This record gives sequence, structure tokens and C-alpha cells, in this order.
Amino acid sequence: MDTGGVPKIKNVEIFFDKILDVFYDGIYITDSRGVTIKVNEMYEKLTGLKKEELLGRKVTDLEKAGVFDSPLNPIVVKTGKPQTSVQVNKTGRKVVVNGHPVFDEGGKVAYVVTYVRDVTVLSQLKDEISVQRELIQKYHHEAQYLRTKNFGQTHAVIESPKMIKLMDLLKRIAQTDTTVLILGETGVGKDVFARKIHEHSSRRDEPFFKINCATIPENLIESELFGYDPGAFSGASAKGKPGYFELADKGTLFLDEIGELPLSMQAKLLRVLQDQEVMRIGSTKVKKVDVRFVAATNRNLEAAIKEGDFRSDLYYRLHVAVLEIPPLRERTEEIIPLIDYFLDKFNTKYKKKMIFSQEAKQLLKFYRWPGNVREMENLIQGLIVTRDEEILQMQDLPSYLLTNQNKNNLFQPLPMNIEEKPLSEIMDEFEKSLLENALNTHGKTSSLAKMFHVNHSTIFRKLKKYNLI
Repeated sequence: MDTGGVPKIKNVEIFFDKILDVFYDGIYITDSRGVTIKVNEMYEKLTGLKKEELLGRKVTDLEKAGVFDSPLNPIVVKTGKPQTSVQVNKTGRKVVVNGHPVFDEGGKVAYVVTYVRDVTVLSQLKDEISVQRELIQKYHHEAQYLRTKNFGQTHAVIESPKMIKLMDLLKRIAQTDTTVLILGETGVGKDVFARKIHEHSSRRDEPFFKINCATIPENLIESELFGYDPGAFSGASAKGKPGYFELADKGTLFLDEIGELPLSMQAKLLRVLQDQEVMRIGSTKVKKVDVRFVAATNRNLEAAIKEGDFRSDLYYRLHVAVLEIPPLRERTEEIIPLIDYFLDKFNTKYKKKMIFSQEAKQLLKFYRWPGNVREMENLIQGLIVTRDEEILQMQDLPSYLLTNQNKNNLFQPLPMNIEEKPLSEIMDEFEKSLLENALNTHGKTSSLAKMFHVNHSTIFRKLKKYNLI
């Protein structure tokens, strides 16, 4: 007989068994009476039961014998609808059991096919997917950091003795894993020094994350720091989300404006600092983390403790290695180098070639910069964006810089250290500073002689004395 090229199968029964053994699910088939007619190899592995124990026997008898917990077959035959249950079998495995009816030509249930899936394996796959998702989120945050880290002010100008000493201390501290507290006025560059700590540490190749405690709403800060599990609260992502404590694992987390952290979160942060353990919102699982913490504030935390706004135990936990960054007015040696740095930075960014006139530069040098480095950066960026002239003159500067007080500061000597110095040396330093400022502003010795009401030879001799010409 012609079979159309299809090979003739002598024993369909054996062939059918081999097909069932291909499936990854356990398969158990009964007829309408509940008699077991087919069992595949995976079912044997999942349940620990052998075909010989099952074939030809009714599921109701197997249930009475304690082989099954609560078989679905009788319910499927009775209702004619699929049924699902979760069971624990004799091997201790937790399995999902799905029973499906197969109907004859008259619409009656002829067979019941039951699929058995190991929940243990499904849970492992779910956990693996969750871990992979967290890694993707972590790498996404790291990629964002790598893309943006070169656009911030990561350059630190170190010229003054105070800052040289501070950088030496920073490098020593960075080599340890201790928590660091950075103090300083707004705009002094605390974030720059936090990044420097990371760059000089053994964690330099791991992620660095910054979170500003003052800008995140109080009702969101816990989920940002600790993360949350799926469905932890209304509006939560169905996939859950890792917090910054987890994302910064093996790296550094910079908590800026730590003085603005709500009291309720201060207690939780203290526990993380002490135990290096976190628990997501909605979870009961504790995760170990390995994070180096750097905190910063412009607040007086000791005063905040007295006012009841800051926990003393958290303060002492943070107050281990302290870096206090002086304001820009106390490191005047860095004002001109910083001006040059920002000019170069924004000229490059906006494809311009602007410079300050000598007079304008001197005015900026003796301005007190209450907003510190950030004020300078914003000022120079604004001038380069809004002006067309290549040389920025005095009149191009904001009006608040052109007050009589600031103009007079051009001729105020720089702050001097007068401790343990004789009067003659103090007077020489004062005179040198005064002449240097005036020379930088006017440039001509004749103008200086006229301004100070002395003859030209006197000015010339004094400038020679101090090696100013």
C-alpha cells in the first residue's frame, strides 16, 4: 500500500511514548474512568513515581493509597473544564498541576491530559530573570554616570596652601573604606571632592552615584534609597526597582545635603551604615551590600542636633573622617586659575575665544564670591553665552560687581599671616601686596606715582625692591 513517502510505523504505541518523553513538562493521561494510560519520563522524575506503579490503576485508588494528594482528573471529567492546582508531591517538590479535558465526537470527556511543572525551577528562573533585570538597571545607571561624569566640574584647582593640605588629607582618607563627611559653604565644590575621594580609592573602577537628599520628596526618598519589590505600593512598578544602596554595591554613594534628610530616614540610614544590609520596601529579604559612603552638608549639624533636626548617633557615625573645604574668599590664590579654567571650558563648549580685560580680571580677583566656585562658574558661562565681544570689559560685568566697595577692593592687600613676624616684615608684605595690585590694575609706573602722590623714582625703586619689575 502506498503511504505517500511516510514511513510505516509498526508499533504506534512505542512511537507515541517516545513523543511524550520529548516534553519538558511531566505528562499524565487518564481515560474518562480515571484509569492511567500514559505517563512520560519527566513525570516520573518530578513525582518520584514509576510508570509500573501507575499504569492501569485508577487515580481514585492511587489517592486512597496516598500516592496522590488531590488529583484533578475526576473534577475535569465531571466539569468538562480545565483545572489547576499547586501540590507538594512525595519527593517534597512543589509542582503546578494543569488538567485539560479531551472530548469525543459526542462532546463527552474521553481523556484527561495533566501537565506537571516544577515550581522550584520556575522560581529559580524568575529569580535569575530578576537578577538579570537588576544588573541591567545597574549598568544603565552606570552608563548614565559614565556619559555625564565628564560634563560636570570634575576639575579641582589646587593652588593655595590650605587646599594642598586638604588634598593630601583627602588622598590618605580615600585609601581607606571609612565614611567621609564633607563640610563647606554652598558652591565650594563638595561634589567635586566626593568624586576625588572615589577616584583615589580602590573602588575607582566601580560605580559612583550621587543623590541629593534635599531635592527628593520625603515620600519618595525611602524607595529611592532602598528600592522596592513588585506591587509594594500603589503606583509601584510591576517589576520592582533596586535602590541606590544596591546600585552602588562595590562602589561609592555620595549623599549630598545629608542635613536635609528626614529624621525617619536618618534612623534607617544609620542601620545601613552599621550593618551594610538593606531591605526593599515590600520585601522580607535582607540583602548585603558593600558601599562606601560619602556625605556632605553646608549645615551646622551640631546646631541641628540641638534643634532636634538631626540624630546625634548618625552624626557621630558620619563624623569619622571630616574634610572641611574653605570658601573661595579664603583661597584667593585659586581665583585667577579658576577664572582661566572656566573661560577655557565654556569657550570650548560654545566655540568662542573670549578673555577678560586685566581690569575686569582684577575686579573678579578681589570680589568675595559669596556663592563660591558655583557662582563663578555660572557667571562666566552667562557672560560667554550673552556677550559677543572677544574681550570682556568692566562694563560687561553684572552691576553688583561694580559697587564702590568692590572697586576699592582692587587696592586692598591680600590677607596675610602676621603671627610671629616682626613689624618691619609685616609692613614690607603689606606694601608689596598694595603695589602689586595697583600695578596689575594700571600697568604704568607713572600712573602709580601719581596715584600714591610720590615721584616716579620712588615707585620704580620700590617695585625693584619687591621684584615686581
